[in-house]
Amino acid sequence: MEIFYEAIIFLVAAVISVPIFKHLGFGAILGYLSAGILIGPYGLNLITDIDQILHFAEMGVVLLLFIIGLELQPSRLWALRYSIFYWGSIQMLTTTLLFTVLGQAFGYTFSTSILVGFTLSLSSTAFALQMLAERKELTKRHGRSAFTILLFQDIAVVPLLAILPLLAVTNSTITTSSWAPVAVGLVLVLTILFAGRIVLRYFLRIITGTQIKEILTASALLIVIGTAVLFDHVGLSMALGAFLAGVLLADSEYRHQLEADIEPFKGLLLGLFFMGVGMSVNVSMILSTPGTIFLVTVIIILIKVVVLVLIGKLQGMDNFSSRRLALSISQGGEFAFVVFASALSFGILDAEIIDVLIVAVTLSMIMTPILIKVDDKMCAVNQRSQQEFDLPINENNQVIIAGFGRFGQITGRLLTAKKIPFTALEKNPEQVEVVRRFGNKIFYGDASRLDLLHAANADKASIFVLAIDDVEDSLKTAEIVKQHFPNLKIYARARNRRHAYKLMELGITRIRRETFASALEIASMVLTGIGLSHDRVKHSVDRFRDHDIKRLLEHQSFHNDEEKMIALTRSAAKELEELFEGDKPAEEENG
Repeated sequence: MEIFYEAIIFLVAAVISVPIFKHLGFGAILGYLSAGILIGPYGLNLITDIDQILHFAEMGVVLLLFIIGLELQPSRLWALRYSIFYWGSIQMLTTTLLFTVLGQAFGYTFSTSILVGFTLSLSSTAFALQMLAERKELTKRHGRSAFTILLFQDIAVVPLLAILPLLAVTNSTITTSSWAPVAVGLVLVLTILFAGRIVLRYFLRIITGTQIKEILTASALLIVIGTAVLFDHVGLSMALGAFLAGVLLADSEYRHQLEADIEPFKGLLLGLFFMGVGMSVNVSMILSTPGTIFLVTVIIILIKVVVLVLIGKLQGMDNFSSRRLALSISQGGEFAFVVFASALSFGILDAEIIDVLIVAVTLSMIMTPILIKVDDKMCAVNQRSQQEFDLPINENNQVIIAGFGRFGQITGRLLTAKKIPFTALEKNPEQVEVVRRFGNKIFYGDASRLDLLHAANADKASIFVLAIDDVEDSLKTAEIVKQHFPNLKIYARARNRRHAYKLMELGITRIRRETFASALEIASMVLTGIGLSHDRVKHSVDRFRDHDIKRLLEHQSFHNDEEKMIALTRSAAKELEELFEGDKPAEEENG
């Protein structure tokens, strides 16, 4: 019963802590870390067996590396080869060198310094990517750069994990038997690389033939865990085995199914892993030697920030993007815990050094979202200053476009081609810089600000194109425009159906969902591709469009009632089927 008792503690801690931290904007991983600190031996002491928890939860890191391997298709790697290997290697080599020099300055041996330096140069893939995704920054320039650097780090950690046994051998007397596990491991890696691809695909082909979903899920876990345990048995890293298994299946037809099957286990076990890391944070050490811990944490963040800012500048980024790239991946990585644990088991590093480093790496993770929030505050001040510079717009155009991203630019390009002047407003400073670089005139400012709308002479304009990407900003702007400029015709972009309903509640009727027309176009191409005539396709698509728009208008008043909407959606789907059923006799007669 003890295992169930501990499971309840973990689940309660996660269910309470993670939503709180998500709500505060710090992300789920920081919630897991805090929950671990709370229930661990240095907190409420509800769970004491940290080693057993970490040993089990390490499977989360193993599954993460397997999924990373699944994503490393040769074609994708080739397309990103320059960004990954050039900038990634510069970041790792420069950061490792600085940490190594610093370690030797503190009196540590070269082998210890370079191992610690290499490990501290790694950032947290799970932490950084989740944070960037939550902030919708993955597709921005600094987000893409962070992704390629993290990808290189994930690749680079594999040889590090593989050579740890060799570093252990160099610390003792080298004999023929000392090299035996290394030789066996090398043979195993080569065997899996050359034969594993065929064997794994043949195995999965047999399993998928059963058409039993749970057996396929079990097979996916068997491949990952089996390969990991096999590598562990010969003295290599379990994560290395899982990574190789993922790479071997990266371009197979089973990749997406395997990823979908593994993802839930990976998420839960990674959460448990970070809770275990939080449990291992020696709070008493922080309280007894706060100066040392603080100094090491600051050094980790500072060195990585300096290197990454320089890399951002070398890539041609502006100050904001360079700074955000640096802050996003300035923390230590989750693989540091795996490497330090392996280094301790091999006798490469002392427990005293590892305890300090683990606490410092964890604190660097905690500091990352805090530093980014501080940077957000600084950016807000800078943006207000910049908006004051942009406020004298001095234009009196009939058309105002709010939001000049991928959607608003289409309208802008067409108006420009027709030589119809317009005033473009954009809140994102990066987007403003890009648009201006291509010679377009655009004003930097928040279209939901009444003073900015007055400066743009919205009271004299006749058309307002609402093309803002963010739903909340779009609705806020729409409300301001409707309230203060009632005679201004609003043509609005809706990201989805729910967004459209909210715009309709504000009295806006000229709405276009951004993916609806293109999706219908693809659907018509599909119908043509399977052999339907042009007239039949046009008739079907027109009927579907009319039915969908009618349903959108009729269901508006119920969109906040989920149960009612589900019932209406099912009813509308059945109605549409009946409409097309009625078309069949006429189609057969004509065709």
